[in-house]
Amino acid sequence: MLAPVRARVPGVLLLAALAAACAGPAPRAVIRTARGPVAVTVEVADTDAARERGLMYRTALAEGHGMLFVFPTAAEHAFWMKNTLIPLDMIFIADDRRIVGIHPDATPLSTAPIGVGAPSRFVLEVAGGFAARRGIAPGDAVELEGVPSP
Repeated sequence: MLAPVRARVPGVLLLAALAAACAGPAPRAVIRTARGPVAVTVEVADTDAARERGLMYRTALAEGHGMLFVFPTAAEHAFWMKNTLIPLDMIFIADDRRIVGIHPDATPLSTAPIGVGAPSRFVLEVAGGFAARRGIAPGDAVELEGVPSP
């Protein structure tokens, strides 16, 4: 005979808590700026489907959070803001983990291509104005923690 559901719920909650504790810290990018390190907790977009969806339809992006697009190879990647409702800074990062360019405050809903004219392997999207507020600049080094290798 199966135990009533209410008797099993504490065990389910315990398992969920253990799984969360074992998951470890969230992936993040740490940018080494002239002012000091800037940490950004990231969602990783490392599949075609995740990269296509990106941050579309979101109405907010918390300060210090973003999305890291991981590409299989370095190339001159271009983005657009179709169906993206919030302004974003796009930080383009090369294979050597150095910032090669920043496109600040991308216009929501625009279909104009956005790039920086240099090959990148990663693109970090953060809330519009974040890069300027935190002193992030081309040439800054980026450390990726908890991000699967491409």
